[in-house]
Amino acid sequence: MYKGILHTHYLVVTLFLLIYAIKTVLLLSNKNDLLTTFSKKTKLFEIIVSFLFLGTGIYLTTQLPLGGKFDYLFWIKLMMVFGSIPIAVIGFRKHNKLLAAISLLLITGAFGLAEVYHKRKAIPKDTIEIASNDGKTLYENNCKLCHGSDGKLGMAGAKDISVTVLDVEAIKTIIMHGKNAMPAAAVNDVQANAIAEYVNTNIKGH
Repeated sequence: MYKGILHTHYLVVTLFLLIYAIKTVLLLSNKNDLLTTFSKKTKLFEIIVSFLFLGTGIYLTTQLPLGGKFDYLFWIKLMMVFGSIPIAVIGFRKHNKLLAAISLLLITGAFGLAEVYHKRKAIPKDTIEIASNDGKTLYENNCKLCHGSDGKLGMAGAKDISVTVLDVEAIKTIIMHGKNAMPAAAVNDVQANAIAEYVNTNIKGH
């Protein structure tokens, strides 16, 4: 379910950006009649897209394991999104070019921050130093938020790894490279192997 909603969110965000980009270009080009016609024809579609945008965004937020180093980016993104909506409404209603442009800039910036936040949550393995090579410690630092201590938590669409049929090597590969919505863990080869061994011995089958 999480993966499906994540893909839906990306789609509606793209559509939302496209609609506002077109409206902003028309407004800035002084094509007010064309803007009015476009707004009328896409009104219902825009309402549906906006509803899905907010609905899927709220759901994904409830599934997000917050508490990391880069969470300030998430909150900035959230403020930009909610700030852009009233500015856009006022801007297009009053044909105010500055407000419309600011709204589009905020929405685009929020989308960019979302990408940065996601990538920083998955910092390349060679840029982070983790002192311990103990499997349990590494698991708790990198996996527990989404999988839970018993592997069954399922936060943010995480799989129940207590029932996995994967062997140590396959688990290690997923830890190193990520899969679907799960980013690669910020660990080196030895550490990834330690986590995989811990999962295979202490989580799997329990």
